[in-house]
Amino acid sequence: MTEARVTRAERQPLDGEAAARVLVAGASGLAGALAAELVWRHPKLELVAVSSRSDVGARLDRLHPHRRVPLTLRELDLAELGEVDAAIVGYPHGAAAPLVAELRGLGAEVVDLSADFRLRDLPSYERWYGPHGEPDLLAGSVYGLPELHREAVREAELVANPGCYPTAALLALAPLAEQGLIADAVISAASGVSGAGRGGADFVAVAENFSPYAVEGHRHQPEIEQELRGLGVGADARVTFLTHLLPIDQGLLATCFVTPARAVAAEELESLYAERYRNEPFVEVAEAPPGVRDVRETNLCRVFASLAGGGERVLAFAAIDNLWKGAAGQAVQNLNLMLGLDEAEGLA
Repeated sequence: MTEARVTRAERQPLDGEAAARVLVAGASGLAGALAAELVWRHPKLELVAVSSRSDVGARLDRLHPHRRVPLTLRELDLAELGEVDAAIVGYPHGAAAPLVAELRGLGAEVVDLSADFRLRDLPSYERWYGPHGEPDLLAGSVYGLPELHREAVREAELVANPGCYPTAALLALAPLAEQGLIADAVISAASGVSGAGRGGADFVAVAENFSPYAVEGHRHQPEIEQELRGLGVGADARVTFLTHLLPIDQGLLATCFVTPARAVAAEELESLYAERYRNEPFVEVAEAPPGVRDVRETNLCRVFASLAGGGERVLAFAAIDNLWKGAAGQAVQNLNLMLGLDEAEGLA
């Protein structure tokens, strides 16, 4: 959308010269629409276009009235669009990879919201998602959980935004994993219906209900295991992951039951989490188990850990907003790092 098509009052409120011209592709989805809004109100990023594969011609702020982005969704034509410095891609897995490859071929830095570049192991990806459209790009992608891979994200040109469940689970478990303290972990996590996208779960089935799903195996399990192994969790450590659907629109809570590899005192556990996250702008160590309302409409993750069973088990909790820290907010956090900006810019 060119500047001539919006009124003066609708022009993007940039603070001086933009650091990058940004495309949000797939902006008609819930996470894509939020990503567009975050870029639109970002003081250093110019939102040059929002695209959609299904709602071409609709204004974004009419399709999603609470997302105040006065741009029209367009069919994506990169040749027509002109120079783009960076992009957030909100396409489903499988559909994202070809567009990411095209954007990278044009020199744009990309944050991909899909699962297409999260798994480093191609056979593992193909087992859970099917054939990969651009496997040559896997080696150059960085898993975009800044709290684990901040320096790699700074240098990256392609970042795979983590899934919402892995974001919460990994932030809950990282302090333990980095110290080799996980012998066994059971992750029970529950998310609001926005995690299923605009086509989400049927209201009648969800309202006043609470139910597990994907009990035979969830696609996010290999993602969680991959990152835990990278943090030092041994191959003999067992990880069980189970998801639930909450009758709310936004929010995600991960509850982790950990059998520690050695005895852990309460004071050590408290110090471990406090020190690990002391300087993290988007992780708060809570004084009690967090709830999803604590972090709604923020890029924050609230974590808490305690001992149970006479010290034989560690309980670790993490609450996030699945559309923010679990998707679009984290994408902007990653993009800030990639562009050399303060990672909290535009996310306050």
